[in-house]
Amino acid sequence: MQTLSYQQIIDKIQNFCAYQERSTQEVKQKLKDLGAEVEDINKILEYLREFNFINEERFTAAFARGKFRFKRWGRIKIRQELRMKGVNSDLIEQVLLDELGDDAAYEQTLLELLAAKSRVIKDKEPFKRNQKLAQAALSRGFESNIVWKAIKNFNPKGKNIDDDSDFEAYEDDF
Repeated sequence: MQTLSYQQIIDKIQNFCAYQERSTQEVKQKLKDLGAEVEDINKILEYLREFNFINEERFTAAFARGKFRFKRWGRIKIRQELRMKGVNSDLIEQVLLDELGDDAAYEQTLLELLAAKSRVIKDKEPFKRNQKLAQAALSRGFESNIVWKAIKNFNPKGKNIDDDSDFEAYEDDF
């Protein structure tokens, strides 16, 4: 593989950052993959910050918002993924509060997830259904206390709720 010049690395990393929001850790890894010298990496990162190609707060907010809205991830999973991307814990907590602080929208997303999962669960036994619903929500990163409260309100007294009319009746219990 041919080695890239300093300017070629700058051009490639600018395109990399312009395509989508990136964490500093992702950019640093890409610079290493491109063959940037160790002493140049910090200089390039500073340049990218100065010209707003990378912004950790903007990345964190976009990541949290996207994973919540499109993948329907909960706070726990988003927090874990952001930590794996090297984002500061204080920044993570602030962004989660700003982006996912609306409990009504958060719980509505959880109810929608439970309703979708409920339609595909074949078990009619309430205990097994509830376990499967809880597992689906917990694996998406929703907090267990919120999950069990939602399941209790969503599926009271073991009723089998498969149609949306029953589902909407329990939405108001939150």
